[in-house]
Amino acid sequence: MLEIRWHSRAGQGAVTGAKGLADVISTTGKHVQAFAFYGSAKRGAAMTAYNRVADKVILNHEKYMKPDYVFVIDPALAITTDVTINHKDTTKYIITTHLTTEELVKAQPLLEGKEVYTVDCIQIANDTIGRPIPNTPMLGAFMRVSDMYEIDFFKDSMNRVLAKLPQKIVDANMIAIQRAYDEVK
Repeated sequence: MLEIRWHSRAGQGAVTGAKGLADVISTTGKHVQAFAFYGSAKRGAAMTAYNRVADKVILNHEKYMKPDYVFVIDPALAITTDVTINHKDTTKYIITTHLTTEELVKAQPLLEGKEVYTVDCIQIANDTIGRPIPNTPMLGAFMRVSDMYEIDFFKDSMNRVLAKLPQKIVDANMIAIQRAYDEVK
């Protein structure tokens, strides 16, 4: 089973991103979960979202997991929160930040020796979508790091997921996904 944990703040789109990823994955015959855990529902409060992916029905519905991937879409949370909690030796971290991977690991020693990828999803979202909602860029970075799906298949699927939005927003999200895919280090 593949498990993903998202660290973000309410309003940054982690729940929507987790659900969008689940929607794409569900079209490929896999079983998938997307759910969130947050205390106060105030915009800006720290929260986590989760995905599980498996070839058979997923009976586990608890938030506890040993994630294969950890997405950190708020850069401050990489420093102020232990995003490595319950990790595996093989867990991969994709963190939005303007710092290089080396600078980030120096600022957060808990990431030392871990497989860490960085990309500035907030800057990408601001540049393309016009708002600091880094969920779709994070998914683009995930497609690069994981090789789960070809980027064109993923973008076509996300086009369908985002179809209820105005076309200019959908187009901006496609550019954001591609940029993060290209820029993740």
